[in-house]
Amino acid sequence: MTDQTYSKTELMICVAARLFQDGTTAFIGTGIPMLAAMLAAKTKAPNLVPVFEFGGLGAIMEELPRAVGEARTFHKGLVAAGICELMETAQRGFIDYGFLGGAQIDPYGNLNSVTIGDHDHPKARLPGSGGGNDVGSQCWMTVAIMQHDKRRFVPKVDFVTTPGYLTGELARENAGLPRGTRPINVVSTLALMDYDTRPGGSYRMRLAATHPGVSVNEVIDNTGFELIIPEHVPMNEPPSAEELRLLREEIDPERFYI
Repeated sequence: MTDQTYSKTELMICVAARLFQDGTTAFIGTGIPMLAAMLAAKTKAPNLVPVFEFGGLGAIMEELPRAVGEARTFHKGLVAAGICELMETAQRGFIDYGFLGGAQIDPYGNLNSVTIGDHDHPKARLPGSGGGNDVGSQCWMTVAIMQHDKRRFVPKVDFVTTPGYLTGELARENAGLPRGTRPINVVSTLALMDYDTRPGGSYRMRLAATHPGVSVNEVIDNTGFELIIPEHVPMNEPPSAEELRLLREEIDPERFYI
């Protein structure tokens, strides 16, 4: 616990970092997922093997990378490969986690990072897929990290860049995606979500825990679809003083993201 003040972004990064498991492999997307991975490696997951889509595997992230293809994603790494080799590694089942962002997410965890509005006549063009589709399709477990508001948490994404549960149970398998691969969590600026994957479940997004100072109603009011609300909703722990120190002094001292 800490009595220090912190931003919603710092809290989101800390909650995401706690989801990393030591001794696992994880595809890391640009931006907030990189900060979460660095924080995890400095705290609960020192043996985390980060994987970057442009070929870096097992880098020691001493400085915050700015993108997934730059030198820091190869620094003191185990392998300097290429994008095809690492995507094939995921296809062969060797990548445990994928941590991604997106502009939109729907109740089934489908992510959009391509376009807002009609694809051919868009309101806005987004950065595109990159490896987003491959990561969500091939990694065993996928975690989305998002700002939380109704523009982003939408009933249906305008374009499916990264498949979640698509339309529900067995939809991924029916679409030809590997059995057992799946989205598991969404970390937002307001809460932690999972999915209703119980036998006979809806495979829709479910509120798992709110962040400190955030009410269940605030999460509902900022979500553009009906979120499953359990009878009891726990609260996430706030950032510790050490987590904040690491973020501010070692991971992002120039405050690119926090």
